Amino acid sequence: MSERSSVFDMIGPVMIGPSSSHTAGVVRIGRVARRILQHQPQIANITFYNSFARTYEGHGSNRAILAGLMDFHTDDERIKQALDLAEENKLEYHFRSVGNASTMHPNTVKLELKAADGQATIIGESRGGGVIRIREVNGFDCNFTANSHTMIINADDQKGSIAFISDVLSHDDCNIATMTVSRKGKNDLACLVYEMDSGIKPITLEYIRNLNWVRSVIYLPDIDQ
Repeated sequence: MSERSSVFDMIGPVMIGPSSSHTAGVVRIGRVARRILQHQPQIANITFYNSFARTYEGHGSNRAILAGLMDFHTDDERIKQALDLAEENKLEYHFRSVGNASTMHPNTVKLELKAADGQATIIGESRGGGVIRIREVNGFDCNFTANSHTMIINADDQKGSIAFISDVLSHDDCNIATMTVSRKGKNDLACLVYEMDSGIKPITLEYIRNLNWVRSVIYLPDIDQ
């Protein structure tokens, strides 16, 4: 399916500067990553690639990613103090830079996160104007923007699973905007990502979580709320 545009493509977000690509987009990637982990991380290993690798300190991307992991909005004045606030919030962080990753978008960041109850690895791209794309979650290709209500399902790869989930969502009046499917191999673990125009009812979400072939469900409402 084609990529969708949002208001960010036209006017950009309300944000703490200096650059929407290097600050606002990075904050949003951090907020998505925190929601995927479902906790504030205790340890964050952060790798900046390509142009990010060369400019992340000067443009404040280091502060922006920590601010997102602490769930700050793009216009939060505390972004400027994020390095100090991370220490106060017991968020241990380590930065690394890789300047020549030819297969990656120029503004790419990888987050390897750990919390007491789990861990997650997320690769995100900041595409300008605050627009982001999450390329990978825990080794699966995902390709979502977080501009819409998003559901990430890890499930056994079995016949009819995509159609079944789609039918459940249709009965909840959820219109599917985009869908991405990635799997480790045939009849192995699969990852289904649905972006929807509206939210899911709690009872529907609980029903999907309790299907015997579903391993986990992460639901991401509108990230900017």
